[in-house]
Amino acid sequence: MTTQEQTQANNAGSIKEFGTVSMSYGKGKIFCLPIIGQIEGHIVLPSQNKTTKYEHVLPQLVAIEEDPDTAGLLVLLNTVGGDVEAGLAIAELIRSMSKPTVSLVLGGGHSIGVPIAVAAQYSLITETATMTIHPIRLAGTVLGVPQTYEYLEKMQDRVIKFVVNNSSIPEPVFRELMFRTGELARDIGTILVGQEAVNVGLIDGIGGLHEAVEKLKQMANGGQDSQDGSRCRPESPTEHGPVGQMPNAPSDQRPPGLE
Repeated sequence: MTTQEQTQANNAGSIKEFGTVSMSYGKGKIFCLPIIGQIEGHIVLPSQNKTTKYEHVLPQLVAIEEDPDTAGLLVLLNTVGGDVEAGLAIAELIRSMSKPTVSLVLGGGHSIGVPIAVAAQYSLITETATMTIHPIRLAGTVLGVPQTYEYLEKMQDRVIKFVVNNSSIPEPVFRELMFRTGELARDIGTILVGQEAVNVGLIDGIGGLHEAVEKLKQMANGGQDSQDGSRCRPESPTEHGPVGQMPNAPSDQRPPGLE
């Protein structure tokens, strides 16, 4: 078997097992990592659920960081959210990588998918993709005691701090979007569609696969967003319009949130 055939066989196996693929780029590779379905934490979800398992993603991120042939990481998001700590663990690893990283929100990057989207050095969203911002919820039996609410508040502050520190959205704006009433039928929060996520400073720009790959190549070649850790963000969250001005979105289609 030739080297090319071996590479194709390895890629086919990676796609089948984990949905990942490495694309040749010059002398290196661009690694494509999908974050899809529901992000699974310490509890195994039912087999009929589409899930992203953090125990699969974390070792892959370590391998990407240590692989000298990998030039950059492209993260594709189409997720409804899921386990908070598992999502934050993935986001923290992506944020702390020295190699260029670009995220692309396709379809949806909801709930805990928001921190993962902004963890990359540069983030893009398609015009039709949506992002749901809402408070943390607990699943299962919950004790109605002060300690429970203090724990929820601390967890929520962790998410807010991470998003604010890794995007251009001001904290008061993000909190206002998170606790907005009247837009979601069964919850409080906000749905941002495409350009709206860019308007408030949450995402860097509108684009698709071509723009994401070209941006990653630019960064890998020593462009503005190279490994020095600099982040290309809009000069102002109001660059494309007033902060926090979003039309009412259909709320009955709200995906599951943080669990």
